[in-house]
Amino acid sequence: MHLERLVSILEIVGQKGEATVADICTHSDLPKPSAYRLVQDLVGVGLLEPVARGRFAIGVRLKNVTSSDHSDRALLDVIAPVLKQAAAGEGAAFFLSRLRGKSVEIVHVETPDTGVSFLHPGLGKRPLHACSCSKAVAAFSPDLFHIGEMEGRLRAYTEFTVTDIDDLETEFTTIRTRGFAECVEEIERGMCSVAAPLAPSGPGALMSIGATGSVRVFTPEYREKLGPRITQIAFELSTSLGWAVTNHAGKAELS
Repeated sequence: MHLERLVSILEIVGQKGEATVADICTHSDLPKPSAYRLVQDLVGVGLLEPVARGRFAIGVRLKNVTSSDHSDRALLDVIAPVLKQAAAGEGAAFFLSRLRGKSVEIVHVETPDTGVSFLHPGLGKRPLHACSCSKAVAAFSPDLFHIGEMEGRLRAYTEFTVTDIDDLETEFTTIRTRGFAECVEEIERGMCSVAAPLAPSGPGALMSIGATGSVRVFTPEYREKLGPRITQIAFELSTSLGWAVTNHAGKAELS
């Protein structure tokens, strides 16, 4: 019954374009207090958004789900060949990550087939504070990740893991300035990675691409060159996907 009520509200707002709580009550059997509470619940998770005093429209989060096919399969049709080319060119494994719920997961990896040795990052969830793919998403998604909620919950995987909230917040600021994130032996000794969001805003901010390698290969000098390269690849992919994006300086690049 609760789910049916939520769906009914979304249908009413979607059909009308904008609706008030009174509109919702008119077109449903919900009493005003219940309708108001359910609308606030939907606003809280991004499925509805206020557009004027007392008026609501379909939220960005729901639009992102329904406006186009952002499934793994559809994305990989575009992204996988580009990652494969990058893996061959750099001699390193390249990956795609995306936000699922409140976790960032590596969902696909392309590896070089040129005979060079490489490190495979594996698939699955990554800690928010100790992997470049997660930090790249978190830094550009302040509405999704709140630093204060992480206090006392940052696990040290190695002696290099950032576990101080202030240090992590400073790192997020640096990531937003540079456009890419790094992980240097923070989750596993000897392993490094560099990642950038597909875009600093919009659906691309909830996904990242990156590369991983050994600390011997991924030196500071190499990472400094690789970061902007990955950022450029990310922008080109966003363009190919037809997303409206901005560059990391905030200037519109595609509309």
